[in-house]
Amino acid sequence: MTPTTPADASATRDSAFIRAARGESVPHTPVWFMRQAGRSLPEYLKVREGIGMLESCMDPDLVTEITLQPVRRYGVDAAIFFSDIVLPLKAVGVDLDIKPGIGPVVASPVRTLADVEAIPDLVPEHVPYITQAVKQLVAELGPTPLIGFAGAPFTVASYLVEGGPSKEHAKTKAMMHSAPEVWDALMRKIAQHSAAYLRVQVAAGASAVQLFDSWAGALTPRDYVEHVMPHSSRVLSEAGELGVPRIHFGVGTTNLLTLMGEAGADVVGVDWRTPLADGIARVGDRAVQGNLDPTLVFAPTEVMLDRAAEVIDAGRAAKGHIFNLGHGVIPSTDPDQLKKLTDFVHGYPLD
Repeated sequence: MTPTTPADASATRDSAFIRAARGESVPHTPVWFMRQAGRSLPEYLKVREGIGMLESCMDPDLVTEITLQPVRRYGVDAAIFFSDIVLPLKAVGVDLDIKPGIGPVVASPVRTLADVEAIPDLVPEHVPYITQAVKQLVAELGPTPLIGFAGAPFTVASYLVEGGPSKEHAKTKAMMHSAPEVWDALMRKIAQHSAAYLRVQVAAGASAVQLFDSWAGALTPRDYVEHVMPHSSRVLSEAGELGVPRIHFGVGTTNLLTLMGEAGADVVGVDWRTPLADGIARVGDRAVQGNLDPTLVFAPTEVMLDRAAEVIDAGRAAKGHIFNLGHGVIPSTDPDQLKKLTDFVHGYPLD
C-alpha cells in the first residue's frame, strides 16, 4: 500500500514561504502566484499541445515539468502542484471531463442519495501518479516548498450537482435546503476525497497545502456555517494532523474570511476585492495570502509595482504575509510582468 505518513519536510522548513505561513520572521516577503503553472506560459502551451487537461494531470513527468516551469522562470518561493480540483472524482470513476473554454462537465449530475453512495471513497491506490509526481518534484525543488492542493467540498459539490460550472449555483443551493440528507452525504464524500488527496501529496513530500473553495463567495455566512464549514473543517483538521501549514482560499469571500480562518486555516487567502488591511482584521491571529488584483499586471509596470508595495506594506500588520495575486494568473498575462513583480517583492524592504 502507498504510504500515507508525511515525508520529511526539513529541507523546506526554513524557507521564506514556510516561515511566513507559520508567522515567523522572514528574510524577504515570499511570493508565489495562483495558476502560475499554466496558460500564461508559452512553455506550458507547448508541452500541453494536443493533450487533454485531465490526461496531463495523470502524467507524472508532464506534471513535474509544468509545476517546475514558473519556478524556473520567476524564481518564486513555492511551487503549486499542477492538477485540477475534480481529479479525485475522475480517479474514482466519475464520468466527467474538462471541456476547453467551459470547465468540468459531469455526465450524470448527482441528484439522489444513491448517486452519492455510488461514488467510491478515494484511496492512495487510485492516484499512484500523484505520489510519483510529487516525489519527482520534491527531488527537483530541493529547498523550494511544494504546495499540495485540493478542492473544497462546496466547490466540488457544485460541479457534481450542477453538472458543470454555474454562476447562480441554484441547483446546488436547492439540494442544500430541500434535500439536506443528500447534501450532507455528498459533502462528507467529497471531504473524504479532499482529505485523502491532500494526505497522499503530503506523504510524498508536499510542504504545505491549499484548500480552494472557488465558489464559496456565493454563500451567506449562515449557510456556510450550517452546511459547508463542518466539511471544510474536517478536511483542514485532517491536513493539520500532517504537520504542514494549511492555506484556505475562496473568491468573493469578504463576508466569510473570519469563518474560513476558524474552519482550521493557518493562512487565509484574501481575494482582490477586499483591502488586505480589512482582511487581516477579519482573520484573527493568522497569516494572510494575497492580494494584488490580477488585472494590474496589464497596467504600466510602475503602477503594478506601486500597488504591490501597498499590498506588502499592509501585510506587515499580519501574523505573516505571503504575497500573491487576489486570484489566479489571467491566461493573457505577460510572463515578463510576473518576473518583474517577483523581483520587486523580493527586493522590497521589510521595514
